[in-house]
Amino acid sequence: MKETAWKWIDDNYDQLTNISDEIWGYAEYGLCEDKSSKLIADTLRDHGFKVQQGVAKMPTAILAEKGEGCPIIAVMGEYDALPNLSNKKAPVKEALVEGGMGHGCGHNVHGTTALAAAIAAGKALEEHGVKGTIRFYGTPAEENFSGKRIMVNHGLFDDVDAALSHHPGSLNVATLASSNVISGAYFHFHGRSSHAAGNPEAGRSALDAIELMNVGVNYLREHIIPDARIHYVIESGGGQPNVVPDYARSHYYIRAPEQELLDPVKRRVLKIAEGAALMTETRLEAEMSPGGYHKIPNKVLSTIVTANMRLVGPPEYSPEDYEFAAKIAESFPNEDRMNGLRKNKVPDWEKYTDTDLVTTIFDAWNDGTTSPGSTDVADVSWITPTMEFNTCCNVNGAPGHSWQFTACSGTGIGHKSLIFAAKTMAGSVLDLLKDPELAKQAREEQQKRLRGKTYDQDPTVEPPLDRARDLAKAYTAKK
Repeated sequence: MKETAWKWIDDNYDQLTNISDEIWGYAEYGLCEDKSSKLIADTLRDHGFKVQQGVAKMPTAILAEKGEGCPIIAVMGEYDALPNLSNKKAPVKEALVEGGMGHGCGHNVHGTTALAAAIAAGKALEEHGVKGTIRFYGTPAEENFSGKRIMVNHGLFDDVDAALSHHPGSLNVATLASSNVISGAYFHFHGRSSHAAGNPEAGRSALDAIELMNVGVNYLREHIIPDARIHYVIESGGGQPNVVPDYARSHYYIRAPEQELLDPVKRRVLKIAEGAALMTETRLEAEMSPGGYHKIPNKVLSTIVTANMRLVGPPEYSPEDYEFAAKIAESFPNEDRMNGLRKNKVPDWEKYTDTDLVTTIFDAWNDGTTSPGSTDVADVSWITPTMEFNTCCNVNGAPGHSWQFTACSGTGIGHKSLIFAAKTMAGSVLDLLKDPELAKQAREEQQKRLRGKTYDQDPTVEPPLDRARDLAKAYTAKK
């Protein structure tokens, strides 16, 4: 069965890499991935999948399936891009679209991996007469509006036996780390405009409030748990210097390992915002999301995925790939590479300090740890046993969410990560379909790790479509 699936992926190498490259070129903001989602949905239809678009009130969300009966195995694909990370397919920083979007987290590869795995496993299902259902989830807006969280709250994963996802990275590992909970927050300050030179005493600067809040939060960092993270941008700060800004807005992300640890940090950030409004005699409107969930790792699924990685074998990079990677590596100090390897406690990390493209397939070493990042895959992991694994798509030591990642995601390095991950995912799906006992074991482990906690679903949750469209226009205004 696996050979059938893997042969289909090899035979369709050009089509799959072209799809990935098309999505790379579209580079669309979360909830606005119109072209990317249409391309994926149309391709699934062409291969006999029953496809629904616009599920969970998100126009770019996809639910597609093939086969019948149980078990139901899900694969998840993302395809949203990030602001200000446009770059040419070159190993130097050079925007393709000045100020434009870019796939600086490799989601063009992410979505195509799941697409390829679903189709390939579906072909094997048909040819070998195996019972079960493969379900593809096209999940928008992972980076900004947590599309999977919305799908989970609408009950779309309730009947799934296990879910798999692949995220491009710099190592090949089916990680067992948990993830931080994240809460997004908007702070709107309303003041009073005036001439900044002629009558400044009449003005009440909303921008002053933003700046005072940011200073307060930066002093707060010393007095929160070390694993918490706070980061922000100023989305609106006024027009020109001789007008006191009567409106300003900041956008914050607040993270911590679990919800119980997140809430105290959020309360203190809100108090600082209220203090900034008091000091500047401005009016505050705070929009704070309740926060999501941390990821529930699954060793059963990690073992399955790791075994399939080794069956497939790591990518064989071309001389051009290595040359490209070496040029990328010149854009950051080797100290960054060493710090990343040590920080992540990579086994025998010293072996990789001079390695640009890592081909080692690791056994997961990080059970019991928490990744500083966040993902809406975590929400899915509370509903069904879930595994998101990584394959090398970025140069070792290059940052995530960077022009370097954008460049790699659209070239041969990204293509090889895609094919390796697609074969791994297809093989893992077929293992779970052929032996339903594996999904049962994964479910038992998930329940043990949950320790009696449950997910509080809210089917009234709606995506912020208007805000997404407004932000997409702002981020792509220079196109």
